[in-house]
Amino acid sequence: MAKHDRGGMIFSTNRDLMDQLQSTPQVETLPPEKQPLVVRRDNKGRKGKVVTLVEGFIGSDDELQTLAKRLKVACGVGGSAKEGEVLIQGEVVERVVTLLQQWGYEKCRRR
Repeated sequence: MAKHDRGGMIFSTNRDLMDQLQSTPQVETLPPEKQPLVVRRDNKGRKGKVVTLVEGFIGSDDELQTLAKRLKVACGVGGSAKEGEVLIQGEVVERVVTLLQQWGYEKCRRR
């Protein structure tokens, strides 16, 4: 156990903290058939390495992480997800588009 582990408790002297935390809007995840996903190949800023990007995801970070994991497992490659974007290692654009369409992402398109 870490030296300063408080078991998930937060201490603050700010009396309005609970109001601020409770009023933080939660991002609502759109259903798959309404997600405007764009899949493209990219290698800029990656030392020439090619990656496949899935952009335009609207929803919670947990849902984005889940989608990224499904894609990585199905393609047998690594990757990451953040800020509404999934990065899949390698040039697997066609495979990703096919998978997304099978999973109900009807608005998924290739750019």
